[in-house]
Amino acid sequence: MITAALSGPLLAVPPLASFGGAIEFIFTPQTSNVTGGKTVGGFSQVVELTLTQLEVTLLALALSLVVALPIGLYLGHRGRGEFLAIGIGNAGRAVPELALIALMATAIGVGVLNLTIALAVLGVPPILTNAFVGVRQVDRAGVDAARGMGMSELEVLRKVEVPLAIPTIFSGIRGATIAIVATATIAPLAGVLTLGDFIINQNVYGDDGVVAGAMLVALLALALEFALAGVQRLLTSPGLEASAA
Repeated sequence: MITAALSGPLLAVPPLASFGGAIEFIFTPQTSNVTGGKTVGGFSQVVELTLTQLEVTLLALALSLVVALPIGLYLGHRGRGEFLAIGIGNAGRAVPELALIALMATAIGVGVLNLTIALAVLGVPPILTNAFVGVRQVDRAGVDAARGMGMSELEVLRKVEVPLAIPTIFSGIRGATIAIVATATIAPLAGVLTLGDFIINQNVYGDDGVVAGAMLVALLALALEFALAGVQRLLTSPGLEASAA
């Protein structure tokens, strides 16, 4: 029974030969009978869909940062709202992405705006929670010393707490980015064509297109992860890096 279930069409695994076909699909347009002989795939379409997925990912991430980061930093600095920050983080992990996009499509229609808001909702919890936790983990002795030197509350947050909380804050930003770029794969269901179009429309692109889409999404996620890791390293105090080593 288990063998029969695993052999169903939904769990069918393309043969290894499809990986070679996927590489060819990425760089060379293929003729599709479903589209009436029109070509699909190829480097130009891959670049177009990749840029669209990158665009909606960055827009959603920016919106998440604008909403969540100030709230998380403020609550962490004030030492209040732990229940709110942790609660939002836990609730965000339980939100079904497809249902959220469907809800936004019903409320405001399909398109980039709908998708950006839906993806931003997924990015808020990890950013807010990690910003709160990062600031709260800063040594209170250092914070009190900064106040004793005459720093304002804003200066304490900007010059002491945020620099020391950078690793934790960026952990949340990186987690949010991966969640957003991965979920953007189902954007075609909201009327925005991304790399997920290759995966969702298997009848048009075939197994090669599905594998190519999965490979490209994974590579895009890795590229964003490495880029953010580089930014984090630039912003991290040398003293923190030395202590971590």
